[in-house]
Amino acid sequence: QVQLVESGGGLVQAGGSLRLSCAASGRTFSSYAMAMGWFRQAPGKEREFVAAINWSGSYTDYADAVKGRFTISRDNAKNTVYLQMNSLEPEDTAVYFCARRPDTQLAVRSTDYTYWGQGTQVTVSS
Repeated sequence: QVQLVESGGGLVQAGGSLRLSCAASGRTFSSYAMAMGWFRQAPGKEREFVAAINWSGSYTDYADAVKGRFTISRDNAKNTVYLQMNSLEPEDTAVYFCARRPDTQLAVRSTDYTYWGQGTQVTVSS
């Protein structure tokens, strides 16, 4: 089993920045490094892909809406994946979830991920 815990969410003004963290426990992150992803869900909307990273961090992918503003990274020694969010917009307001898939290669579909965190709220005020 793998447990994922997100942190770093909060309230920020438009144009500001936040850094989300996702700490993994259980089956060790580095011993079984797998692809990780960030997704988000706004009220009344479906969960959507934000960013993904492969097992080593050498490959990343982003949703068009966040490309150039968000950066996903990982530190396998710390069992943690990050999402640096800059130039935040009110449209970025959502609950952000990290997820882990049983494969080393990244993916963009939520159905490709097996383990999910509980989410952290990000609210961007205009």
